[in-house]
Amino acid sequence: MRGAGGPGTPGPAGPGGGGVNLLALRSHNAALVLDLLRAAGDEGISRLELAERTGLTPQAVSKITARLREDGLAAEAGRRASTGGKPRTVLRLVPEAGHAVGVHLDRDEVRAVLVDLRGTVVGERRAALDLGAGAEAVLGAVRETVTGVPAAGMGGEGNASPLGPARPGQARPDPTLLGVGVALPGPLDHSRGVLHRVTGFPEWDGFPLREVLAERLGVPVVVDKDTNAAALGLAAGGQGGSFAYLHLGTGLGAGLVIGGSVHRGARTGAGEFGHQVIQLDGPNCTCGNRGCVEALCLGAVERGDLREAARVLGAGAANLVGLLDIDVVLLGGRTVAAAPETFTDGVGAVLEAWARRTGQDAVPVRVAAGGGGAVAVGAAELVLGPVFGRGGG
Repeated sequence: MRGAGGPGTPGPAGPGGGGVNLLALRSHNAALVLDLLRAAGDEGISRLELAERTGLTPQAVSKITARLREDGLAAEAGRRASTGGKPRTVLRLVPEAGHAVGVHLDRDEVRAVLVDLRGTVVGERRAALDLGAGAEAVLGAVRETVTGVPAAGMGGEGNASPLGPARPGQARPDPTLLGVGVALPGPLDHSRGVLHRVTGFPEWDGFPLREVLAERLGVPVVVDKDTNAAALGLAAGGQGGSFAYLHLGTGLGAGLVIGGSVHRGARTGAGEFGHQVIQLDGPNCTCGNRGCVEALCLGAVERGDLREAARVLGAGAANLVGLLDIDVVLLGGRTVAAAPETFTDGVGAVLEAWARRTGQDAVPVRVAAGGGGAVAVGAAELVLGPVFGRGGG
């Protein structure tokens, strides 16, 4: 899921000092090396292998890895026998050299996770939230939740905060904290970090969430839709090909990965899957339309008819498969997590029937990896992605 260019500071340059620019302004070639070090895990990878896989010269790789070691981002991981000559030194990524916070801002809950450079969760906190309580209440809840994430994984005490001990009006983030990724229901403008008329909460229309949170938290902030964040995290975690991540919780949306990259659209508004109309003159939806997949699906859930909810979700998924010809459909969200087999069987049955009518192979349906934390972990990947030359913030 390569980005078009090299990594830079994740998100806008927010206020605050510390080490938030630790991995900023690295070259595209350095990002390629970092990404391979990340993928190699604890076993590590040799400089020769790095040169072969990146297409860089051995001299260039040596210079890059020397700089990464100086910065504390890479370290020796032992030696490996070679086919000839002396054993090769292998290098590994130092995961604790950088961290990111991912925040899932749902309609009724906020979840924050602290992850290291490998994307491993090293701290987590959840709290109840009312997204309609007003900006001050919501922003305060986000800061309190992020501040309360245990930061022992950063090397501090168990009750330390990734934002560090703050004085009024001045945040002092941990030196390894690269930024905060925030994922929430759309629609929104990912490129500017500005919310539109969030479904069910039109009062957020035009709110500059990225700018305001960067000021409040003292670190760079990236904002995206919850479904896009989850899809990004799944792709970074190894899910290949083109796929749709369908998230059914307090709402319904889709994250689309096409050709290895998250598809956000020209106005970063792609993925409003829940608001495709499939029943003219159907029940009213919070978006203002009638007969949307979301309204029909959530209505069935509210009645306790999960099989019907799965059938409706399958109808929407079949439209998506027919339109985009994707490889796999992944399901997630708290409603799916409560009855995973019901939803995979129900959606799968609709897709199989669609495939029989078209003479094509049925697209497989699976529950997405990551469970309830997939969105928050994906939000952290919005920050980490550009560091490794991947599409993110």
